[in-house]
Order: sequence, then C-alpha cells, then structure tokens
Amino acid sequence: MPHARRFVHRPTRTAIAAAVIALVALPAAATNGMNLEAYGAKAGGMGGASFAHENGNSALMNNPATLGLRQDGSNLGLGLTVLMPDVNTRMNHPQAGTMNAKSGGDAYYMPSLSLVRKSGKFTYGAGMLAQGGMGTEYGSNSFLSGGTGLPMRSEVGFGRLMFPLVYNVNDSFTVAGQIDYVWASMDVQMVMPDGSGHASFSDKNDFTGEASGNGWAVKLGAHYKVSNALAFGATYHSKTDIGDLQGSGTFTMLPGGMQIPTQFKVVDFQWPETYGVGVAWQATPAFMLAADIKHLAWSNSMKDFRLGMNMGGGWMVGAMPQNWKDQTVLMIGGQYMLAPGLALRAGYNHASNPVPDSTLNPLFPATIESHYTLGLGWNIGGGHSVAGSLAIAPKVTRTNPNMFGPGMAGTVSHSQKTLRINYNYSF
Repeated sequence: MPHARRFVHRPTRTAIAAAVIALVALPAAATNGMNLEAYGAKAGGMGGASFAHENGNSALMNNPATLGLRQDGSNLGLGLTVLMPDVNTRMNHPQAGTMNAKSGGDAYYMPSLSLVRKSGKFTYGAGMLAQGGMGTEYGSNSFLSGGTGLPMRSEVGFGRLMFPLVYNVNDSFTVAGQIDYVWASMDVQMVMPDGSGHASFSDKNDFTGEASGNGWAVKLGAHYKVSNALAFGATYHSKTDIGDLQGSGTFTMLPGGMQIPTQFKVVDFQWPETYGVGVAWQATPAFMLAADIKHLAWSNSMKDFRLGMNMGGGWMVGAMPQNWKDQTVLMIGGQYMLAPGLALRAGYNHASNPVPDSTLNPLFPATIESHYTLGLGWNIGGGHSVAGSLAIAPKVTRTNPNMFGPGMAGTVSHSQKTLRINYNYSF
C-alpha cells in the first residue's frame, strides 16, 4: 500500500477530519491535574510541602535551592513511585439503560535516580525522574468500544534528566538554576466519538509510548533562612519546549473494518509553567511544620489538544478544545521526630479542579482534588537512610452532560493511592 490515500475517497477523508477534531483522548498523571501532588517520599509524607526545607535529592523537582542546605559531600538517591488509580465511567442511555466501564489500569511505576554533590558554596549533580505515568485501560469489550471489539486505552509518560547548579550566597541565602532535558510519550487507542473509525497508536509497553518527543525546560529556586527556626523558599519552573510527539499506527474504518496505516502526531503537548512559595517552621527541636502554595498555568498549555493524522496524502490536524483553568495547590505538612533518626510525617494537599465538566473524558479523568498523606523516614546510620509515604485521594465524581453526544451524559469517578519509597546514601 504505497499510498493509503487511494483507498479513501474525499467524503470519507472529510469525515475522518471531523472525527479528529472531535477527538478527546488525553491521558496523563491525574493528581494535581497532570502533575503529581508530590515528588519524593519525604515531601510525599508532608502533603507535597517542600519549597522551604531540606527534602533530599527530590528537590530537583521541587525547589532546587534546597539542595544547598545539606552538608558537604555526595548523595546517591534511588526512588520509586507507584500510582494506583481506580477509574470508572458510567453512561445512562435512554434505551439501553445504565452502562458501566471500569479501567484496568490500576498501577503505574515511576522510578528515579540521582547523584548530587555539595562542595563549599556550590552544589551540583544530575538526576533522572519519571515525572508522570498513568492512563486508562478499558479493553475491547466495554460499552466505550461501541460494540466494535476494538480497544480503548490511553497512556502517557513524562520524564526529566535534570542538571542543577546551586550557590550559597551566604549562611542565610541560597539560589539555584537548573536545566531539564524533557521527554514525553503517548499511546492512544479509541473509537472516534462520531463512530467513523478507530484511531490506534500504541507500542503496548508499560514504560514507553508509540508517539514520542523531547525538548527542554528550566527551573529557578531561592531559599532564605530568617533564623534557625524559620525559612522561606520560592521556585519557578518554565513551560516545557517539547517537539511534537510523533509515531505510527492504524486508522480502522467503521463500519467495514478496513485498516489504513497512519502517521500520528500530537502537536505542542507541553507541561505548564509552575511557580510557588513556601515556609518552614521548626517549632521545637522535634517538630517542624511546612506549607507551600503553587500555581500551575494550565490555561496556557491545555487550551486545545491537537492531533494530526497522515495516511499518505498529507497531514490533517484537528483541534479539540480543552479550556483547562489555572490551578492553585495548597500543601501543608508536619514532621515529628519519634526518636533520633526516626521521623513521622503527615500532610494534606488540596488543588482546585482544572478540568471543565464540558471537556471531561473517560480517558483522562484528571479531577482529583484532595490528598491525605502519611510517611516515615529512618536514618539507619553509616550514611544510609530510607523513607516511605502513602497518599490517599478520595473519590471524585464528575459529570459531562454531553460526553457521548448532545444530551447524553457521562459520569466518571476517580480515586487513587500513591506509594513512594526512597533510599539515599551519603558519602
């Protein structure tokens, strides 16, 4: 099939273009919108609060200026985050009655590796982290497949390779700059909302996606210690500059089932600009409180979702309005030293929901609002330490009144747990 376009007459191509415009598949990590509510087990146990206190190598994703708060020497960090969502979709059909679909995507694994060294006034190093990894797996037999027997799934992965440079201006003030190499990948398999066909690009790998791209971002950070008991932090993360995610797959014509080899691209899919401030108060030698507030500019990165398809006759690009709202996140946490080297942590994370009901989709239920967190940290000795945390996000249920067509409402419920484990070796 040297030119797939010869099999597609113009009215059908027009229908496909219309279907692309109606496409609403946008999988991603669904906690604070697409952003995880915390990075690292210490911050994870404290509701994500991390901008104003030392929180290990995870500061690469939080506020890199806090890397300068440690003693001279090197630190090797290993981590694993396990995201465990529970997603269900329901439709109340006027004739068919109530139909339910449960996502089988219930565990997504995100590793991290870092090495950071402080020498005098400078701190530097490198770290690699899977920033997000989630999706939905509805299979080929749910009502979402429309009786076609074709799979409905989504998966996205974001990762960063980060290079910080931190400078202690004096004993009270620390600044940081960081360059991030960013990559993203995506799988989508779905029946088009108008039933004209089934778009599929997927490599069926848990750690990569068929459509991929890469680019850059920068971070800035600052930390100021007012006294031994009180400190403030601030951080800025730029919007990413990632090239279009590109991959290959098939478009299956419906009805009929003819498969057409197709090139796909997701146009200008970016992580948003983020900035925030935080405070940490060492109330007693054993008890610390921390609170952060941050802003995620989703409206500048999630205004539209644009998917392109090329069947051999040139690109057709459709734009699906998303119209996400900017999001404010409040993170509050505390740490209590049960014994020397043994810390108990707890916290709360609350974010406004950025996704309008009118654009809610079962493949992208990014509507979680609250997280309750608990964690432990243990300094084993000899430079070894471990930490763990658990975040529980209660169920959120939202309804799109026109999810399956005019007047055909769809309801998505979403809850999840997040487990984090970190090991650090200082030498």
